[in-house]
Amino acid sequence: MAAVNRERMTPNLPPNGAVLFLIGVRINKPWKLHRWLPVFFAMPRMLRELAKQPERGLLGARTHFGFPNILVVQYWESFEKLDAYAKDRDSAHLPAWAAFNRRSAGNGDVGIWHETYQISSGAFESVYSNMPPYGLGKAVGLLPATGNREHAADRFANKDISPDS
Repeated sequence: MAAVNRERMTPNLPPNGAVLFLIGVRINKPWKLHRWLPVFFAMPRMLRELAKQPERGLLGARTHFGFPNILVVQYWESFEKLDAYAKDRDSAHLPAWAAFNRRSAGNGDVGIWHETYQISSGAFESVYSNMPPYGLGKAVGLLPATGNREHAADRFANKDISPDS
């Protein structure tokens, strides 16, 4: 188990920010394993590929299970790196996407969705208390939530919460 930080911490967001990418699968017809199992197994393959190639820009990911939905929360260095991976013909993504469209698009057996958000200084707020590194903080590193990072309103409004602030 990861060590717990006893002090209040906040993410050390890089100057250019980060990208939050939420991607999910919804199993609409559980009895049709041949439709949703390939989708279910595709994401771990992509995450393993990305873990071996950190230059592609994935900062961190966490999978959440809650039948009939599976959610993967991903943090990326930039939208450009996320988009480049999605379009790369040599990556695991495009074959998985093509297979999904051949097998399942339009039949209602399994659904997929995604949402993409830019995280910028002064446009987000988060804090972790008595927690091991988690979420955005685990992806980008942590700073003590002190000084101009102590209160939620300050963290949200602050354009410069660098380690020296």
